[in-house]
Amino acid sequence: MARLSAGIATSHVPLMGVAIDQGKTEEDYFKPIFAGYEWTKDWIQKLENKPDVVILVYNDHASAFDMNLIPTFAIGCGEEFHPADEGWGPRPVPPIKNDPDFAWHLAQSLILDEFDMTIINQMDVDHGLTVPLSAMFGQPEEWPVKVVPLAVNVVTYPVPSGNRCWKLGEAIARAVESYPEDLNVQIWGTGGMSHQLQGPRAGLINQEWDRKFLDDLTANPERLRTIPHIEYLRETGSEGIEMVMWLIMRGALQGKVHELHRHYHVPASNTAVGHIVLENG
Repeated sequence: MARLSAGIATSHVPLMGVAIDQGKTEEDYFKPIFAGYEWTKDWIQKLENKPDVVILVYNDHASAFDMNLIPTFAIGCGEEFHPADEGWGPRPVPPIKNDPDFAWHLAQSLILDEFDMTIINQMDVDHGLTVPLSAMFGQPEEWPVKVVPLAVNVVTYPVPSGNRCWKLGEAIARAVESYPEDLNVQIWGTGGMSHQLQGPRAGLINQEWDRKFLDDLTANPERLRTIPHIEYLRETGSEGIEMVMWLIMRGALQGKVHELHRHYHVPASNTAVGHIVLENG
């Protein structure tokens, strides 16, 4: 049967994609940002760690969805998804190849497990999904893994609670375990960390809060389930709420985990960059 072997969380700062696409990763500003991903790039290339499929949890930034359609949880089940034009042309990255049989299995299992997933067969995917892939795999001609996109609304309120995201992760774990094919599956949570892009608090970064969040992903994840939305807003800025998507990843791993790698850097653009690799216990 399929197995869920590891979870990865990472920020998906659009400037990181720009730096990769324009060959600027070795410049003084960007070098410490990307240095924190070198361990993971080496680790994920090893045969025993390389996933067959990644369930990639991300949020759309008004590329596929807008105020006319706001799914709380959406799963991509089509064969292929292309990079979105976010106003300056699509990123020069390969199309996303899905595993449709596995994606449809996830959709069916999650819906029967009482999660009302929106099924998407055609959409473009923006930096929320493509930047994490670039951070882990660089600039390949084709992505070396299949990717199931799982989009979460963290843009327009009401957004799901951390506890609901955690429970979705638990349901994903059950769905993976019930898939009969032999697949090595990873789940990635993306977004965050603390940042605010507008208003009088634009540029807010709360390093203490971010580091505590990273600590508790490994050591005390139950605390994270109960963080109210207002705390994310107050302590991490308006966009810090993206971190609830990391709880889908952590909920899928369940129980005790082994922390294999951690990276935290300030700033990338006006954002704190966080990255962690957890192995299922």
